[in-house]
Amino acid sequence: MKKIGIGNENYKDFIDGRLYYVDKTLLIRDVIEKGGKVTLFTRPRRFGKTLALSMLRTFFEKEIDIEGNAIDNRRYFEGMKIMDAPEEILSMMGRYPVIKLSLKSAKQPDFWEAALQLRDEIVSEFNRHIYIKDSDKLTAEERQAFAELSLTKKREDIKNEDDFRKEIGRYRTALKPLSVCLKKHHGENVIVLIDEYDVPLENAYYEGFYEEMVGFVRSLFESVLKTNDALQFGVVTGCLRISKEGIFSGLNHLEISSIRDAGFAEGFGFTEHETETMLMDYGIAERISKVKKWYNGYLFGETEIYNPWSVINYVDAIVINKRKFPEPYWANTSSNAIIKDLVWQADDEMKRELDVLISGGTIEKEIHEDITYDDIHASEDNLWNFLFFIGYMRKESERTDGERIFLTMRIPNVEIRSIYRNQISAWFKKQVKETNKGELNKAVLEGNTDGIADYVSSMLAKSISVFDSDESFYHGFFLSLLYEVPGYAPRSNREEGDGRPDIVLYSDRPRDSAIIFEIKVRKKFSEMEDGLREAYDQIIDKKYEEGVLDDGYLGVKSYGICFCKKSCIVGALPRR
Repeated sequence: MKKIGIGNENYKDFIDGRLYYVDKTLLIRDVIEKGGKVTLFTRPRRFGKTLALSMLRTFFEKEIDIEGNAIDNRRYFEGMKIMDAPEEILSMMGRYPVIKLSLKSAKQPDFWEAALQLRDEIVSEFNRHIYIKDSDKLTAEERQAFAELSLTKKREDIKNEDDFRKEIGRYRTALKPLSVCLKKHHGENVIVLIDEYDVPLENAYYEGFYEEMVGFVRSLFESVLKTNDALQFGVVTGCLRISKEGIFSGLNHLEISSIRDAGFAEGFGFTEHETETMLMDYGIAERISKVKKWYNGYLFGETEIYNPWSVINYVDAIVINKRKFPEPYWANTSSNAIIKDLVWQADDEMKRELDVLISGGTIEKEIHEDITYDDIHASEDNLWNFLFFIGYMRKESERTDGERIFLTMRIPNVEIRSIYRNQISAWFKKQVKETNKGELNKAVLEGNTDGIADYVSSMLAKSISVFDSDESFYHGFFLSLLYEVPGYAPRSNREEGDGRPDIVLYSDRPRDSAIIFEIKVRKKFSEMEDGLREAYDQIIDKKYEEGVLDDGYLGVKSYGICFCKKSCIVGALPRR
């Protein structure tokens, strides 16, 4: 079996290292036949965008080695689907100079550092083409300009804002002269590949220098992608379509392919057939239904798509440990700040919508693709738009009302649902921690069962109904409320008598009674009293009180507590 190349984003590494590769080479044909002068692909993170651009570069680039000789990359496509394409497409292999730029390194804490990182990326691309610096096909002025742009000012020499502005100003439009020089040297137009264009924009939004970064990226794009006679075509990738006024101003030839479009649906992510083939190749075809439940659920155009990052991580884990359960592998690779914002800032309506979604339901929202990061929190619809396009929601159906488009959406799969649940759990724990518990403490010490129930129910009313019927949640939630009861230390599932009571409050002074709480959960309000009776019977049958008294306490009080959704009832153990 071939090794799985987790984290590999260089197409050549898959071929040279004999790594498992899902053949996406027909994207080459589709870019030529369906793409525009500039094509923007917006797909969720870790869905193969960087690898796709590396594959495009390997196919199209007239690559030159350090001695100035052309490199033949044809062997990297032997046996691939693209080799069945018409000759006019195959004739483009190894024909064009390529500029490839990744903007992901600009994820920095301030504009100064982010812009300098982008400068370094641009300079690196100049130096990758350093073989043309002395080309006799360039004018003396062009050779001098190329040499100057291939050298950077050292960071220690950038002492103030003026130095910084001058240095960065040189590179805002540097890709156009690079493309002109490459065209003159090779006699062919240039292909421009720009990866993760919106990473610096998202980062700048959260770090507080959004407008400055928008200005830099806009200048960079306009210089090389707009009215550039040296451009053959360009491909740009990102997660979100930023409004044309924000970044792509004046690019009237821009072709946009988002997850709503069918034209390039199979170019990113894994199709169902590709996923099933991979599982069969690794001898784990019996896991198909589980993988579908966890990692399927995306819809690109009308094509069902699996999360490729999660699939390959799961298959790799299974190869090592056949008993491995699925995990939310994507959770730690994507930007989940937007989910945190959604949950932590949710009003009552959004909480209700989250309730519906987490329980497997759907919501309907107006959809529009041209937004900016500044717009995300302007309305709830914008936030749901953002979540849809970056992979946290899936389209179920679509309708139009005049010029307005509405999508019915749901959470795609178990993996994404777990991300929502984890953020909701973290938010709820924070709410519990910050709430004054004096009223609860008083009710517990006085044995006021109605007071305990009222307080706990009021806390649950603030929550999102994610954990209905999940006893472990209610257990942890109630335990967290009891840590501030003065003079008592709560313990969970400690052995007492013939079993383990859910929670026992042990007094700091043995002459004060210990307090037992046995927790039950019911799905219907009408069954809650039955839950209390079950709790009482368990306390008696398992001799919990006898165990506590054997520890040396002079007294013990026992309570049953039954939860149903956002409500609870509490009862004292009847004495016989």
